[in-house]
Amino acid sequence: MTTPDDSDGQSLLGHVLLPVAHEEDALATARALEPYDPERVTALHVVEKGEGVPDKTPVEQSEELAAQSYAAVRTVFPDADEHTAYARDVVGAIFDAADEVDASAVAYRSRGGNRLMQFLSGDISLRLATTAPLPVIALPQGDDGE
Repeated sequence: MTTPDDSDGQSLLGHVLLPVAHEEDALATARALEPYDPERVTALHVVEKGEGVPDKTPVEQSEELAAQSYAAVRTVFPDADEHTAYARDVVGAIFDAADEVDASAVAYRSRGGNRLMQFLSGDISLRLATTAPLPVIALPQGDDGE
């Protein structure tokens, strides 16, 4: 898994971008990534912005959620960097952030949900896996299915 990427010599796990939704998700996702021993981790929280409609949550609340998420990631990866993005398109924001921080890969845990929820959310996992401009690593759910 640490074969150099032909484009820039960076290993797959050289700099992993770790999208996280909230504190519990951040901790579970970081723990799922931990056994793979990435060289560098940047936690990403995307604040979903509505274009022409009210935001889902107030910006201050979203930023507090991001701070809690970053703290949770740092319990596993103490030197993790943080990156907050503000966008309507979560998947686009993930790929933009990966480019901005020069990530070698994106690692995520599927948050599941029933088919209706996946349909309504645009199935972020599917879009991550099928439209990625860089490697995307789907992390295992863990023993408890979460």
